[in-house]
Amino acid sequence: LAQAISVPARRINEIVHGKRAISPDTALRLSRALGTSDRFWMNLQSRYDLDVAATKHHEQLNQIKPLLSA
Repeated sequence: LAQAISVPARRINEIVHGKRAISPDTALRLSRALGTSDRFWMNLQSRYDLDVAATKHHEQLNQIKPLLSA
């Protein structure tokens, strides 16, 4: 995959192991090679980032009270 999208193999390895985020550049390359949209890869990264943050800050987030009711 790394060779197909012209990036170092280390980049793909770090992404797979959660040590590196998918950058816009990598998203564009992956979308071209795999026939997906660049937005798919960026949304995947965004969802992952939100999940990590929610887990990390779970206790603090639970202490926040809504200002307005929906």
